Amino acid sequence: MADITAAMVKELRDRTNAGMMDCKKALTESGGDMEKAVAWLRQKGLAVAAKRAGRATSEGAIQAYIHAGNKIGVLVEVNCETDFVAKTDQFVGFARDVAMHIAASNPLCVSREEVPSAILEKEREIYRNQAIESGKPEKIVEKMIEGRVDKFYKEVCLLEQPFVKRPEVSIQDLLNELIASLGENISIRRFVRYQVGSE
Repeated sequence: MADITAAMVKELRDRTNAGMMDCKKALTESGGDMEKAVAWLRQKGLAVAAKRAGRATSEGAIQAYIHAGNKIGVLVEVNCETDFVAKTDQFVGFARDVAMHIAASNPLCVSREEVPSAILEKEREIYRNQAIESGKPEKIVEKMIEGRVDKFYKEVCLLEQPFVKRPEVSIQDLLNELIASLGENISIRRFVRYQVGSE
């Protein structure tokens, strides 16, 4: 068993924003292996998020972000269970980071369920034609389409995009970390992104 040092705990905390005690426990559980500790914390975040998923999120905040040069602006609504959490620096910082991410990554919607069916069908048709033109057998064509649709979701759905400041985690991972840290159900409800000269 590796000795868990304060420097290791600090490094894990800096990487994940998890609490000090959670970082120490993760490092202990993973025998001092930093990558395993990160995965352990991520799993813990998923478990906490799953427990809290059914709770109503009727409080929250609207965060604005204006990109340098005043050409791109974003408004995002992030909801939580209590007004107390909505006022914490951690919650406000998360909402600000999400707004900045939206400005940079230009997602189409928050989640897969919100992708308009007309857009999804158009994408499927494009992928089908590409696969058929490449001469692939029909059973391979369907697998190719599903793989490309999955990749499409990761490009256009906010929750599935890699976070611009930490590309190794998705926005969903970041949200799960926040839920685990603050102990409340939190959701990104909606956003709007404005860009000068575009519809």
